[in-house]
Amino acid sequence: MTELARTYIAKKGAVVMAIIALVDDDQNILTSVSMTLESEGFEVRKYNDGLEAWTDMSNGNLPDLAVFDIKMPRMDGMDLLTKVRQITQMPVIFLTSKDDEIDEVLGLRMGADDYIKKKTVFTTFVGRAD
Repeated sequence: MTELARTYIAKKGAVVMAIIALVDDDQNILTSVSMTLESEGFEVRKYNDGLEAWTDMSNGNLPDLAVFDIKMPRMDGMDLLTKVRQITQMPVIFLTSKDDEIDEVLGLRMGADDYIKKKTVFTTFVGRAD
C-alpha cells in the first residue's frame, strides 16, 4: 500500500484490510490485477466502467484506494476522477494503455496520485499499492 493510502486509512482510523476499487473495461486486466492484489491481502471491488464505479461510490461505497483505466465506455477515467474528487480525496492511480507523456502529465494535474502504464503493470503495480 502506498504511503498516501496508509495515511488516508490511518486518518479514517481503520485497522482493516484495505479496499481497492479496480475500474477497467478489459476483463483480462480486471481478473489478473484483482488476483494479484487479493493474493497480497487486499479486498478488490471490480467495476467494468466508470459509470458503474461512480454509481457505487456516489452512494457512499468508497474504497481506500482506487485504480482507474482512462479509456472506458460510458464514463472514462478522467471524468470519473473529476467526479470522485468532488466527494473524496482518496488516493487514485491511473492504470492505462495510454503511454504518451502528455497523458501522464494531464492525469497527474487532474488529481491522480500516480500513473501506471499497463505494459508495466505487474512489475510496478503491486510495489506501488503495497
